[in-house]
Amino acid sequence: MITQIDHIEIIVRDVHEHVEFYQKLGFKLLGWTDHHGGSAELQLPGPNQPILELHSVIDEENIGVNHIAFKTDDLMKTYDNLKEKGIEFSNEPYRNRHTGRGNVRLRDPDGWRLQMCDGTRREPEKGVPESEVKDTF
Repeated sequence: MITQIDHIEIIVRDVHEHVEFYQKLGFKLLGWTDHHGGSAELQLPGPNQPILELHSVIDEENIGVNHIAFKTDDLMKTYDNLKEKGIEFSNEPYRNRHTGRGNVRLRDPDGWRLQMCDGTRREPEKGVPESEVKDTF
């Protein structure tokens, strides 16, 4: 079951400039990952606040909101349940090598990019070639 908004990924020109801006607004820097060539995760104080994931524009991406991710209590169970209801997904569930989290992508009826993820953050698999990362749950 989807339980809350987990994060909103925003593509920006300069991640460091945006991190400084959001920190002035009261957001806490949770950390940096090498996702998308370097991204930062920020969150407002308080329980269950969504995370802003910021990364620099790459190639032909557009600046702005890239996707909204929903947290699930059980990614595989939610994925199977929604498939039974006719929801189509862009990929099979996988474990993101940068964040250690389970993810699956889908689009809403207008084509807006969405994501579902599990709530479990794991330590990324550092130094392991992407071809060797185990994407199973």
